[in-house]
Amino acid sequence: MSHSPDHSAASLCCSEGAVDAVSSDPQPYSLSSPPDEAAINRYFDSEPLHMPHSHYLRSIDLTARQDSISWILKVHSHYQFRPLTAFLSVNYFDRFLSSHSFPQANGWPFQLLAVACLSVAAKMEEPFVPLLLDLQVLEPRFVFEPKTVQRMELWVMANLDWRLRSVTPFDYIDYFVSRLPCSGSESGILSPLYSSSSDLILNTIRVIDFLGFPPSAIAAAAVLSAAGESIDLPETFYGRTNKEMVRSCHQLMEVYLVDTCPSAGLKDSMEAPPSPDGVLDAAACVSCDTRSENRISGSESTQADPENKRPRSSTSDVQEQQP
Repeated sequence: MSHSPDHSAASLCCSEGAVDAVSSDPQPYSLSSPPDEAAINRYFDSEPLHMPHSHYLRSIDLTARQDSISWILKVHSHYQFRPLTAFLSVNYFDRFLSSHSFPQANGWPFQLLAVACLSVAAKMEEPFVPLLLDLQVLEPRFVFEPKTVQRMELWVMANLDWRLRSVTPFDYIDYFVSRLPCSGSESGILSPLYSSSSDLILNTIRVIDFLGFPPSAIAAAAVLSAAGESIDLPETFYGRTNKEMVRSCHQLMEVYLVDTCPSAGLKDSMEAPPSPDGVLDAAACVSCDTRSENRISGSESTQADPENKRPRSSTSDVQEQQP
């Protein structure tokens, strides 16, 4: 292990005067307590505030994003975090980069951002969060001192206007399932539908094109894909979503997540994943690591063997791993 050049970590520091700010964003979706219409309306009204800026799709470095998300999913699977934690991590990552551009030299800023976003998301959703040094596992190219990651966390949170309780497609699953003709069925029948919808939603973080759709449209499309083509949808299914946008998202989902992903098999089998890792395995699928106009090659699986903890060093804020 050798020290990397000075990266001026102090430049990552943001104003620390409002660390205790409290988010007033909607609370996350819960299977046991479906949101009422008032809550759903708040989700619809708030979701534009939790999306990257529209120009982001034209400016993002696809390779850097792919590498960062691959690492996030590896660590996510390693610690068996919840699916929402992975989605929030990438949501923070994309929203931040839609407002800030990073230099490409050596890629260390993207790695630092990925660590900070995963750490913040884990603190929002997980009952147990590893120490910042322990979070940096599975062969990251750079390892950052906790104080550097903490500064980056503050910068990310301030940049997101402290809107950390993001509105995500997971918030809408129960809403759209309840509008299906089969919504009166027993919970044992609906459980695979929820699982398959969640699986599809998590897969979308690897496909850049889905950033062009609001969370509600992604959720509606996921429920449609999970339910299958035989469902006779009532017009009330779409609610406040744009019907054509949902259809476009559904078509993209069918082509790039269902038809091409060998781990999917969602429409035919409708079987729930055997464990929490089942959802993560689907998100790790290489064939999902793509963009409709431009496939990205060379992605890595998110599954990896545990590695030994990294030695802790206080001699440098950033350390680069040598082959």
